Amino acid sequence: MAILKTAEKQVELADGSPILDAAKELGVPFGCHSGICGTCHIEVEEGMENLAPKTLEEMDLGCQGQDWQACQVVIDEGTVTIRY
Repeated sequence: MAILKTAEKQVELADGSPILDAAKELGVPFGCHSGICGTCHIEVEEGMENLAPKTLEEMDLGCQGQDWQACQVVIDEGTVTIRY
């Protein structure tokens, strides 16, 4: 079982799952749900090693380092702490 959390709360989800629904539960705002608008931009504070590698498309959208689009992220396992 994986965990996605902010400083205020956390949500459990299955290993290997997209974080989109869990991020919504945490209050991350969403727009297009396809990685284009940038509304769901998050910063990974801890646990980046628990995420699936970024795709070329994500990198083309400007997701570098700790910056991600929550609608595109998959959590492999473990705990990931985000800020938005």
